[in-house]
Parts: sequence; structure tokens; C-alpha cells
Amino acid sequence: MLTTATWSVEVQLFEGDEDTSARATLISGVGPDRRRTVTGSGRAHRQESAAAVAEIGAEIATARALRDLGDKLLAVASADIAAIEHKDVPLTS
Repeated sequence: MLTTATWSVEVQLFEGDEDTSARATLISGVGPDRRRTVTGSGRAHRQESAAAVAEIGAEIATARALRDLGDKLLAVASADIAAIEHKDVPLTS
């Protein structure tokens, strides 16, 4: 039987003069099926000699937050499997 699930990722950006930070939050499930959230973070710093293009800092910070989120989600899945298997189950990207 095929089922579908909807998971959402919300990205929040925090921009300063030379720094941009991002927080990416995964919400697994919706409404009564909502199970957990996992959050990753990322940061970008603009060098003084670089052109001030806010979108580039946002892209870098977001990419780093999503990569951090992916690593954390793999750790969550590894822990879930280990709880069932009663042994460590390392997962890598």
C-alpha cells in the first residue's frame, strides 16, 4: 500500500551588516500526525573587500543550515534504528 506524508522545512534568515545566519527547521508530519522537529543552523560572513550582495550571504547560510539539518536528521534516524536493533547503526551521507 502506498502512503504519502508531508514534511516541511522552514528557513529563517537573520542578516546583519557582515554576517548572515540561517536556521532550517524540519517538521515531520502535520496536524495530529506531527511527530518531531529537527533544526540545523548555518552562517555566512562577508569579507570587507567583498561586494555587499545580501542574497549571496543568504544562499550560503541557508545551504550550511540545510547541510547541518541533514546531518542531524541522519543522527536521529541512526538513534531510532539503534533503539530497535539494540546496537549502534552509523549512517553517513
